[in-house]
Amino acid sequence: MMIRASLHTLGCRLNQAETAVLTARLRRDGYRIVEFGELTDLLIVNTCSVTEDAERTCRYVIRKTLKHSPEAFVAVTGCYAQTGAHELRTIPGIDLIVGNQFKWDLPSFLPAPHALKKQPHPQVLHTRTIDREDFTLPEYGDPDSTRALLKIQDGCNVMCSFCLIPFARGHERSRLQDDVIQEAEILVAGGYRELVLTGVNIGQYRQDSLDLVGLIARLEEVEALERIRISSIEPTTITDALIDRMARSSKLCPYLHIPLQSGDDAILSSMNRPYNVKEFTLLVRRAMEMIPHLGLGTDIMVGFPGETEEAFEHTLDIAHELPFSYFHVFIYSQRPGTAAAKLPNQVPTAVARGRAKILAELSRSKRLAFAERYIGSTLSVLFESGNQDGFSSGTTANFLKVGVLSNVDLANQLIEVRITGTSDRWALGTLTAERQPLRAVPML
Repeated sequence: MMIRASLHTLGCRLNQAETAVLTARLRRDGYRIVEFGELTDLLIVNTCSVTEDAERTCRYVIRKTLKHSPEAFVAVTGCYAQTGAHELRTIPGIDLIVGNQFKWDLPSFLPAPHALKKQPHPQVLHTRTIDREDFTLPEYGDPDSTRALLKIQDGCNVMCSFCLIPFARGHERSRLQDDVIQEAEILVAGGYRELVLTGVNIGQYRQDSLDLVGLIARLEEVEALERIRISSIEPTTITDALIDRMARSSKLCPYLHIPLQSGDDAILSSMNRPYNVKEFTLLVRRAMEMIPHLGLGTDIMVGFPGETEEAFEHTLDIAHELPFSYFHVFIYSQRPGTAAAKLPNQVPTAVARGRAKILAELSRSKRLAFAERYIGSTLSVLFESGNQDGFSSGTTANFLKVGVLSNVDLANQLIEVRITGTSDRWALGTLTAERQPLRAVPML
């Protein structure tokens, strides 16, 4: 009988991309991959350390698995394993802790599949230093959606005062361009229409003489690739050349997710963010002028130390003013070892939660207004879900979420949809007659 393995990802798209690589390796090693929550012999948790909640969730995931699979071998990797290995040692049920330096070798550190058993104490593979060299991936991933995540970069040199990621991921480094292109070709040949470029600070991609725009140009040459999407990108790395490429390209999605974090210059300075509100605003207006149908997302943090009511009002004002189609709202989480953890004037949790609620409601109204702009328009939608109780959903190139009523399985099809209305979550539409040929995405 094949040994079962379950993988669970916490945190960012980069973690999701890396879990896909580990999944492919385990499958090649003879494991049967099962959904998280099912009975399993092996659990791998790819962790996040951005917030205290992420760490708490890691502990919950382990407890939940051991309730229904008490003999499961539990391996923990990712950013929490890198920054909090000493804490993970104290959590009952963990058998292996693997820091980010050794993440790709994790399957090699496991006992043979038929020899998996609980350990009296966890084995820890960890080093504080992480390689700085440009890299390749040891395996190509098994994406679990119709949009494949393509890792191109890792690490960050910015050192924001609230962030542990430079400690968890190390210095900036880029994936070798030929390795990126090879995986892209394999993914497209496997049926994927859209590739999402992921990394910690992808705007800093540099490989030989190639920058991010140059890499995108090479990806655009991949035959049958229909969409290239940039995931979150730092404002200081968005060049005029990138905006111009996005404006002219038929493959590069007109979509940017640019973290703002705060709309108050004093808070931005305290965060060690390398821009001010005016610079951010000018960037957004320049991008919108060049790309009128740009989908624009952002991240906003509330409750950062020293955030007064006036500072929050500045953030609220800029969130109102700029043409965001949505934003993600985070409550500041005090991370030991960061500069911000030592700052005075910590904001009470109740105050931060109240501010987050206000911004979340504004984001909801922004998302709705973005959808309403397209009522009466016909847009190309890549469907990510098949027929679920007569309803299917997908995404436009500029990241508008669209739902349609259909009794047909539309997963991984690009279809023209006429937008007819909106709901709280979606733009709603009807299918036109025009469909592009179905491509099968490999079943996991």
